[in-house]
Amino acid sequence: MKSFPITALAASAAIALLPVSSASAQRQPPTPEQRIDRLEKQMQQVQRQVFPKGRPADTAGFLNEPAATQSSVTTLDQRLDALERQMSDMLRQSEENGHRLQTLEGDLGKLRTDQEQRISTLEQRINDAGSATPKVSTAQPEVSPPAPTGKAKPKPQAVPTTTASETATTPAGDPGEDAYTEGYKLWQAGQYDEAITSLRAFTSAYPRHRRASYANNLIGRALLDKGEPRAAAEALLANYRNNPKGERAPDSLFYLGQALMKLGQAGQACKAYAELEAVYGPNIRADLKKLVADGKSQAQCS
Repeated sequence: MKSFPITALAASAAIALLPVSSASAQRQPPTPEQRIDRLEKQMQQVQRQVFPKGRPADTAGFLNEPAATQSSVTTLDQRLDALERQMSDMLRQSEENGHRLQTLEGDLGKLRTDQEQRISTLEQRINDAGSATPKVSTAQPEVSPPAPTGKAKPKPQAVPTTTASETATTPAGDPGEDAYTEGYKLWQAGQYDEAITSLRAFTSAYPRHRRASYANNLIGRALLDKGEPRAAAEALLANYRNNPKGERAPDSLFYLGQALMKLGQAGQACKAYAELEAVYGPNIRADLKKLVADGKSQAQCS
């Protein structure tokens, strides 16, 4: 009789403890693995409803393989490193090219300045030499004066035989005028090579003489007369460009058109005539104006 209460008490204690342990077990929160399993099951149920024909390969579900393998990550890192190196090289080359361009521009600027200074110096020397040459030549009559006899008066070389307008303002005893007249007489006699040589010697000795424009124009005409229209065109164009205010610059433009006609370039000849009229206009002499009109008619200028 004494053992019964003890057994009953133990049994009742066990029964009393059973609900407490089960209740405490139910109150324990689920583990992360349990939650993930439950979410996967729920997601699979949703996928079966949304995609009844099966799960899309790339838009739903979990893959057994990881999103990125170690090898793919390594490959991407290598490619990124290569791209970064290439970008660095490109930036470095761009900076070097920019520096080189700046250096070249500076060198070109210095070269241009040096050339301009050298050209200015040469032009100044040529001008000084040209202005000094007539002074030396004008002193020649004092060194070798004419003979005191009465036969010294008729000197045909001292008076040019071109036109009255050419000799009206020429001072007596001008050696430059004599040199030009000698070349003119040779051209008039049909001795074109000798005339060209004489006229070139005159322009070299007297580059600032008023007859320089005449001489250069006559050189072009002599070349044209001897059948060298290309060389004539170059000489006549140079006379116009180098001394557009010279007295025979308009004539050089006209004979330039004649030389171009000889070369079969009627269109270029018309341009030469048009420039002659545009530049000199009412200052063209009457005889030259008539020649220009005939030349335009021959070239069929519009």
